[in-house]
Amino acid sequence: MTLRKYSAAKVSTTQKFSASANNFRTVARQKVSVNIIIAGDPPPPTIPEFYLWSWGWNIFGGLGLNNTTSYSSPKQIGSLTNWSNIATGGFHGASVKTDGTMWTWGWNGYARLGLGNTTDYSSPKQVGALTTWSNVNTGGQHTMAIKTDGTMWTWGNNAYGILGDTTTTNRSSPVQVGALTTWSKISTGYRHNLAIKTDGTMWAWGRNHLGYLGIGDTTNRSSPVQVGALTTWSSISGGYHHNLAIKTDGTMWSWGSNAAGQLGIGNTTNQSSPVQIGALTTWLSIAGGGYGHNLAIKTDGTLWSWGRNTKGELGLGDTTNRSSPVQIGALTTWLSIAAGGYSSMTIKTDGTLWSWGSNSYGQLGQGNTTNRSSPVQIGALTNWQKVSAGFYNAMAIG
Repeated sequence: MTLRKYSAAKVSTTQKFSASANNFRTVARQKVSVNIIIAGDPPPPTIPEFYLWSWGWNIFGGLGLNNTTSYSSPKQIGSLTNWSNIATGGFHGASVKTDGTMWTWGWNGYARLGLGNTTDYSSPKQVGALTTWSNVNTGGQHTMAIKTDGTMWTWGNNAYGILGDTTTTNRSSPVQVGALTTWSKISTGYRHNLAIKTDGTMWAWGRNHLGYLGIGDTTNRSSPVQVGALTTWSSISGGYHHNLAIKTDGTMWSWGSNAAGQLGIGNTTNQSSPVQIGALTTWLSIAGGGYGHNLAIKTDGTLWSWGRNTKGELGLGDTTNRSSPVQIGALTTWLSIAAGGYSSMTIKTDGTLWSWGSNSYGQLGQGNTTNRSSPVQIGALTNWQKVSAGFYNAMAIG
């Protein structure tokens, strides 16, 4: 019989250890040291620890590093390992932890941090005291989130009715959008928003001067309006002035501004309602970029891009715009994607992190400020889990 000492701070609060000889279980529920007698059983598996990292332009403290110094390679934000959902947008960041609390930092113009004021913060600050936040997304000057009860909340700049609360009044703390409890997925554009309900319907609101709400006109909306009548929408991604969506049948759709061919339909004509991109039914995930480029992954693990390419953000080895999807290389090991202002980020199935495009503020994380027109690995780590790309910065969990 052996005696081992475990610190409960190193394990999940629901992790159980069994001692088969004595037929008992000890459950770690507080941050105290627990002595566990184990007869014959191997030690419990090591629980992975994933940290929050950021890099790029740090104006207003948007990197969350407690300073305003820009960095051209990933820097760890604090020492916590319970970050779950991340988002970085217009010079501010947001995250939901595994305990359901929500945190924001960076530029607080228009009160986009939701902290009841307009003070900038260079390190994460908790938004209220709730532990029921599920997902958060950051727009150009506003923020949107969903709770575990399916309610949807917004705050920050409310010009054009961006916040969806039927007004144009800015909000410095979260305000519920309507009374529904059926919101499932959210995505923010620069000054507009998209959401999918549990019934598969898609909704949009905010600014609409180029038709990017997808409702067939260019009239702004200050509350959610359904996009068509379909109930088969699966995923959404809001860009600067355009949007992407995937249906449950694997088809991909786009609408809004098309000046750089970002709608992927072979031309540069704006569309005020969803238009299918090609005829394929194998699209898996999408990411709409801040200034008019897009990334997508197919079910076979291949990576595709199209739209604006002035900084090489399409990853195709040149700076030529594309008006339809083009495959990036020949690899089939791409797992997740994020499209920033003029930059792109992706994680492979082996846990490595890659970037390309504009690097004027070190936002590619390569340790320099050189633009890249094809994917380049960031460091040598193989444990990256999630990535989010902002206008001139990026954030990742790993």
